[in-house]
Amino acid sequence: MITDKDIQHLQRAVALAEIALEAGDHPFGSVLVSESGEVLMEDHNRVSDGDHTRHPEFEIARYAANHLTPEERKKATVYTSGEHCPMCAAAHGWVGLGRIVYASSSQQLVEWLTELGVANSPVKNLPIQDVIHDAIVEGPVPELAEQVKQLQIRFHTKNKA
Repeated sequence: MITDKDIQHLQRAVALAEIALEAGDHPFGSVLVSESGEVLMEDHNRVSDGDHTRHPEFEIARYAANHLTPEERKKATVYTSGEHCPMCAAAHGWVGLGRIVYASSSQQLVEWLTELGVANSPVKNLPIQDVIHDAIVEGPVPELAEQVKQLQIRFHTKNKA
């Protein structure tokens, strides 16, 4: 069940996605929150330099591996503007992070990009549960998904011009 606190963290993830967009990057943002509710790390997409592994969810997995105990990782929650791609889901699973809450699904993203005439990603689109065994995943959140869609439209419209 998605709570008011979850919505607050998701709103921050969407705000980070907008920061990425304003920096000229694909609009994705994520927040790592401890079991006690403390924001441990937040980041946004940084792939515009050509390193397409610089997704915020992947950076969160790296941070968690280096700064949290396995038990802390398991009890943490990752909030993200968009459902993890398979690379990020795998990193999440290997590091042993806990719950994932996302504003928009990868299926929604595929539909939006198709509507915009954007070519498919080189990586196959899979739900998180198809990558991580026993993943605790919640989302999408319709009102925030619409905001994410608008960010995607802005990014891809700007980059077509």
